[in-house]
Amino acid sequence: MSILNTSEIEISIFYLVGIPGMETTHIWLSIPICFMYIAAILGNCTILFFVKTEPSLHEPMYYFLSMLALSDLELSFSSLPTMLRVFLFNIPGISPDACIAQEFFIHEFSAMESSILLIMSFDRFIAICNPLRYTSILTSARVLQIGIVFGLKNVVLILPFPFTLKHLRYCEKNLLSHSYCLHQDVMKLACSDNKVNVIYGLFVALTGILDLTFIFMSYVLILKAVLSIASQKERLKVLNTCVSHICAVLTFYVPIISLAVIYRFAKHSSPLIRILMADVFLLVPPLMNPIVYCVKSQQIRNLVLGKLCSKQS
Repeated sequence: MSILNTSEIEISIFYLVGIPGMETTHIWLSIPICFMYIAAILGNCTILFFVKTEPSLHEPMYYFLSMLALSDLELSFSSLPTMLRVFLFNIPGISPDACIAQEFFIHEFSAMESSILLIMSFDRFIAICNPLRYTSILTSARVLQIGIVFGLKNVVLILPFPFTLKHLRYCEKNLLSHSYCLHQDVMKLACSDNKVNVIYGLFVALTGILDLTFIFMSYVLILKAVLSIASQKERLKVLNTCVSHICAVLTFYVPIISLAVIYRFAKHSSPLIRILMADVFLLVPPLMNPIVYCVKSQQIRNLVLGKLCSKQS
């Protein structure tokens, strides 16, 4: 397929890239991608089902976990359409309006996931450092309020993206670097001044760094509290309650940080590495989070195994 670039008329369609040089194998790559999406959707729906139906899971930690699962589902559904169009059906074309809408939802739910991971770190901090006041501080009403406040914050934060992109002119290039639309990828195609987009995109990135900084600070305080516990067995028991969240944080932030490092210090590296890392960022966290929490959370694990055993019998 030939990609036409013109500087005379405004672009009416963008083209998404799957994995350059591997176009002939896209149909085979669609199989593991579909499997990952199906597993992610089933896993997160399972968590939402158990948190809703099991009274024993009606606790702040599991409410926040259900928010994370919901965010993962929304992130998967945001990227799923174009990923399948490119890899399964070999339809790389997408209208600018649809592309701008997709980048809004991807960035919105990515920002929401970052916020939820931050909230969950505060949850662990209160549970470990102030356990006697845990239930009085994190009531059901307060958990709902926290979710709504952070949700609105992220909508307000990401909402300027589609408007600023819509005001740009696209008349020279129409080839995007991924199999889905991202703000930084779309704005690079503009033939008009995109300084506002660059500055605001940097501001949004800094808010993500701020989330990670607060998560790190929470764990510094948690570690300080754990080290004050005399019994080593009790230390390990307390730290074990944080393992799932730490895995979720690493799964979400490591691809982002790695991608930023590659763009900053390895500009001449293979584009394939950047594309694969960006795909990992969207595909892996929604897949791994339910697996990690089902394995590490005894309550969820017992419920899942109980349901499976009852069906087999």
